[in-house]
Amino acid sequence: MSADELLDVVDEADRVVGRAKRGEAYASGLRHRCVFVLVRDPQGRVFVHRRTPGKLVFPSRYDMFVGGVVGAGEDYDAAALREAEEELGVTGLDSPTRLLKFLYEGDGDGSQGQAGGSWWSWVYEVRCALPVAPQPEEIDWYDFLTQDELAQRIGEWEWVPDGLEAYRLLFAR
Repeated sequence: MSADELLDVVDEADRVVGRAKRGEAYASGLRHRCVFVLVRDPQGRVFVHRRTPGKLVFPSRYDMFVGGVVGAGEDYDAAALREAEEELGVTGLDSPTRLLKFLYEGDGDGSQGQAGGSWWSWVYEVRCALPVAPQPEEIDWYDFLTQDELAQRIGEWEWVPDGLEAYRLLFAR
């Protein structure tokens, strides 16, 4: 989605209260909706990637989820499947399974790749046996890591903070 794409602005109970362009929502810290999809290969390894330097928020950081913002009028489930297929460069994935919902509270100011504001987020999981071909404008490195390899990298790499929070919440359950 571009900075001009429309997003639903939501309240503290995740009810739609308006709409704003994505760039405006980020810059003004308007609460919106996001999806996080944990992708596992047939061996159970997790798809991990580094975002490209040109991303609007959290450029060049690592993430263990694919996903993104939910478009205006779009539901979470449709956004999760759309984002997973787009970012992995595949078609025909099964519908991702909902795992948990949380409210992320960003502490950035919206500038220089820092995300201010907050967003309601659904975390999903999906298996992908298809060969992936990630979008080069979204992802500049990727691999499938075992849970142990991922846990080791948590302290070594710079991660997107919302994805790291989703990961910690997911594995604290």
